[in-house]
Amino acid sequence: QVQLVESGGGLVQAGGSLRLSCTASGRTGCIYVMGWFRQAPGKEREFVAAIGWSGYIPSYVDSVKGRFTISRDNAKSTVYLQMNSLKPEDTAVYYCAGVSSLVVHITSSQYHDWGQGTQVIVSS
Repeated sequence: QVQLVESGGGLVQAGGSLRLSCTASGRTGCIYVMGWFRQAPGKEREFVAAIGWSGYIPSYVDSVKGRFTISRDNAKSTVYLQMNSLKPEDTAVYYCAGVSSLVVHITSSQYHDWGQGTQVIVSS
């Protein structure tokens, strides 16, 4: 059983920055992919970014490329999402997800473990 706990959400003005963190506890295994998804009110949950165990070749949705950076610290079992140049359309609940896999997945159905979510609100 793996537990994921997110932190770092909040209210920020457009153009500002936030850093989300997600720490995993439990038996993650040695090839644990971690990702971030988000869900805005009335919308489907969408992929934001994901990163494999090695930290190389992360994946991003086009709308956040150049603004968001995903990284991980395996010693701390933690993944981060640095969000810069935030826009009102980034407002959503952000969820951390994880799965033991050699492939960095971008679809939510491929992930087995989920955090409780953290709210990000970007004001205009």
